[in-house]
Amino acid sequence: MRALPLVLLVALPLAHAQQPTADAIMAKVAANQDQSEAERAHYLYVQHAHVTSRAGKTIRCEETTDTRIAPTETGYTHHLLKLDGRVLIKHKYVTYTQLHGTKNPDAEPTGDESITLIGDDDDPMDRDLVENMRDNLTREKTKDGIGAGLFPLTSKTQADYTFHLVGTERMNGREVFHIVFSPKDKKDYAWKGDAYIDTTAYQPVLVRTKMSRQIPFAVRTLLGTSLPNLGFTVIYAPEPADKPGAIWFPISFGTEFKLHILFFLNREITLNVENRNFEKTHVTSKIVPVAAPAP
Repeated sequence: MRALPLVLLVALPLAHAQQPTADAIMAKVAANQDQSEAERAHYLYVQHAHVTSRAGKTIRCEETTDTRIAPTETGYTHHLLKLDGRVLIKHKYVTYTQLHGTKNPDAEPTGDESITLIGDDDDPMDRDLVENMRDNLTREKTKDGIGAGLFPLTSKTQADYTFHLVGTERMNGREVFHIVFSPKDKKDYAWKGDAYIDTTAYQPVLVRTKMSRQIPFAVRTLLGTSLPNLGFTVIYAPEPADKPGAIWFPISFGTEFKLHILFFLNREITLNVENRNFEKTHVTSKIVPVAAPAP
């Protein structure tokens, strides 16, 4: 057997020693996510969302929306551009083009007549369920079109998690670190999952999560509430992708889970969201002369 050159024998352990730890990788990710979050405040985009509520194989309600997300000094505004929905009522589908009730004051009237229904068969519960799920998962204390707290990537949330480096892989045309994470407190009801981190930009490429623990059996039994298979998948990418120094955004977000409440409501909820048409806001300044005070 031919002996390896001395230089190679020395280089091999050095190369292995230079591989960063999971904590070091995630520390860089946290810093980059904090910076990206601040920079995203200068962009507006369109969020395309599709939500369905099923009972068995039957679609009870589904909505497709396009919403313009625009930054403000204190957060973001949501302006509904388009809505196409249908809800099952008395064994037939009724279409609509407005949000139910007055939940979104930014939505403009479309001329669609409101649906006022009475009786158990006419209860628009699934319509409310669909719209509440979309709002809760895409607008809850967020700047990115994804509910805050769903992914432990920022510096505020990483302290509560442990991370383990599995290795490096190839994903979406990028070299990535594969990291698994779970809450430090084994009794906590939080997220666990996999994060795939770009090895050059130290930005997330894909994150998958699921609940770290099931809802206790006693709670499921006494309250009749359960959320089996609850989990989320989010894909990140730089925008615009062909320019150096591009800002990384969550461009795709999805979940599918079952919802059991109070022994009578059994639904399967599906949510798919795409953020698109990113535009950087332009701020212009104008110097206005101050009038001289009256004598």
